[in-house]
Amino acid sequence: MSGGSGRQQRRLVLHVDLNNTVVAADAVSGQGPRAALNTFLSTVTWGRAGAAGEWQWVSDRPSLWPPCPGALSYYSRHGRDPAFTDTGPGRRFSGLHARHLQLLEWPGRSHDVFSVQGEAGKRYHLLLPAFFRLLDALHRDARAFAVVFRTFGTDLPRALQAVSCALAGQHPQFPALRDVPLPVDLTPGQIRCSKREVVLTRGAERLTSREGARKLYEYFSSLEGIRGFQDHFDWWARNQFSSRGGKPLWIDPHDPSVHHIFIDDNIRLDDADTIVHPQVFMERGSRSPRRAPTSELYDICLVQTDLLEAIADQDYFLRCVRRCEENYDRYLACTEEDTLSQQWDG
Repeated sequence: MSGGSGRQQRRLVLHVDLNNTVVAADAVSGQGPRAALNTFLSTVTWGRAGAAGEWQWVSDRPSLWPPCPGALSYYSRHGRDPAFTDTGPGRRFSGLHARHLQLLEWPGRSHDVFSVQGEAGKRYHLLLPAFFRLLDALHRDARAFAVVFRTFGTDLPRALQAVSCALAGQHPQFPALRDVPLPVDLTPGQIRCSKREVVLTRGAERLTSREGARKLYEYFSSLEGIRGFQDHFDWWARNQFSSRGGKPLWIDPHDPSVHHIFIDDNIRLDDADTIVHPQVFMERGSRSPRRAPTSELYDICLVQTDLLEAIADQDYFLRCVRRCEENYDRYLACTEEDTLSQQWDG
């Protein structure tokens, strides 16, 4: 199975962060859209310290990656700043902030489910239109897929309820979503990590990686509809916010029937400063995977959200998924070649 026909038959499991990915807010820190957008901008603008220690910008354009050698993101030097464009050096980007905040505004009459209260009496989208556009487009393409919200925050119930209402045809901008046959499970689960194991619970369900991670991989691979899990923030913090303590993701390149993609604004190529812990099964049917660097799976199974693009372009998430699928075909082909080479060498 390869190429376009393989992609059409391959099932998608989309692991999607909430805060600053499909929700322009942060329940963990209590930030609304204005502050959340400021915080994101402080992570994607780049400069360096001058001779006297003053901050000097090296680019006027936000970007997910350093624009030149030696560039540092503002947040890496000064921390995440919810008032980034209001005072200090960040005021240079105040116009950009204002434009995207305006794009976030809820049009027409307020809606208690799909919009949230902001400053100055304005209301904003709870879930970005680009997310609903993704659901609609995948359905129109007759794709088999599931969505798993993965967040450290406490906003899963509200997000799941909003999606449930949208799929019931209640979203005024996406009425056609009533035709998308995706069940929404409104009961969030939990994922808790330790040195010994990963434990997943949801209602009466309980799975553990103690006897191998294969069961957890199979669980996520077989999920239907839309669900949500709260990941383990304290474990990430105890591991210095590195990939080792991040949200676990299992990948099996020997299973061509499913493609797992994780979309999160805190995914970064630096494994010492990223939020997902990718693990890849080395052999068909094996129980214990190896840790994989983010660089191995970047834009293949891991997507670093560009919140600005996600706000401005309703096709943003769809383009991300399609890019990953194209790259995944090549990744599987390389894995197959490596397996055949090892068998030949053996």
